[in-house]
Amino acid sequence: MDDTSPLAPAIETDGGTWKFPANRPLRLDSGATLAPLEIGYNTYGRLNETRTNAVLVCHALTGDQHAASPHPITGKPGWWDRVIGPGLPLDTDRYFVIATNVVGGCMGSTGPGSVNPETGAPYGLTFPMITIADMVRAQAMLIEAMGIETLFAVVGGSMGGMQVLQWAADYPEKLFSAVCIASAARHSAQNIAFHEVGRQAIMADPDWRGGDYEKAGVSPSKGLAVARMAAHITYLSEAALQRKFGRELRKDGLSWGFDADFQVESYLRHQGASFVDRFDANSYLYITRALDYFDLAANHGGVLAQAFQKARGVRFMVLSFSSDWLYSTAESRDIVRALNAAGCRASFVEIETDKGHDAFFLDEPQLDATLRGFISSTAQARGLS
Repeated sequence: MDDTSPLAPAIETDGGTWKFPANRPLRLDSGATLAPLEIGYNTYGRLNETRTNAVLVCHALTGDQHAASPHPITGKPGWWDRVIGPGLPLDTDRYFVIATNVVGGCMGSTGPGSVNPETGAPYGLTFPMITIADMVRAQAMLIEAMGIETLFAVVGGSMGGMQVLQWAADYPEKLFSAVCIASAARHSAQNIAFHEVGRQAIMADPDWRGGDYEKAGVSPSKGLAVARMAAHITYLSEAALQRKFGRELRKDGLSWGFDADFQVESYLRHQGASFVDRFDANSYLYITRALDYFDLAANHGGVLAQAFQKARGVRFMVLSFSSDWLYSTAESRDIVRALNAAGCRASFVEIETDKGHDAFFLDEPQLDATLRGFISSTAQARGLS
């Protein structure tokens, strides 16, 4: 699709890959540039004539643009199809929902698995380091190419919530509202530590080949599976693990060996094995590093409120989950306090649940009701009712 031709309001599309010309590079925080830039995206619903009903949905670490449509590799339903669709909180009969694959990803956006135009081979570890701000900068380029001046809302959970906050800091004039779910304004030491375990598991796999596994025709699937297993533990609460699995055995007795005796072991092994079919190991390295580098206050004198000084016209909703220990309620409260200190309009809800961090992916009626209420009232203020 030619980025010089804005998306016509009457056109419905399932998305694809938006290709920017080489003279429209993405300038990165590291000082490097990416050109040509490609962004994988999906859209749901229809852009109205005034182009005022667009909602950008930002995905978490291992997500992609298939938020409300079947995944082309796994065939599984979209990761947020209970939120996006006709009559749902992000009602596609009313809103034009855009979901993109982040830069550094592996589902159509330029990433380490993409071909480096200078060498004709996959980037691998020659791909430049990226940040959350780089991801948002690429999204802003896409939104501009679509002819959308202002987003009605930007919504995201986990890493998606970090993108929401970065949008508010960098492009407040392009936002009417922002919804940050189960996220934080910077990555904690504990989270950096968990990511390092995952990266080391990948790099210790003999098939990683220093990041050049594609050239060798192999894949560090064992290391990537272990990384996924370790990360998945952080997405659940102890109560959820106990409720779902406890100490239940897979068979009648112990194997007296190292098979998956316990149901929870089998579950984690399944999570790891299924993950390697749809995700690139190098993308995992780069995106986790981008998360580790995230500290929104760092470029604002270490004061988070300073990041939101120009966002006073944006309506904010911040949500957290009581059992989330990956991005705790305390971190969400820090965001709200900073927004209040900056003079921004912000609502906050802590949802009581034992489902842990992944609650925003799961059936959580209070989340749905809160999101629906905020979007509906904000739509009235926007004149979209």
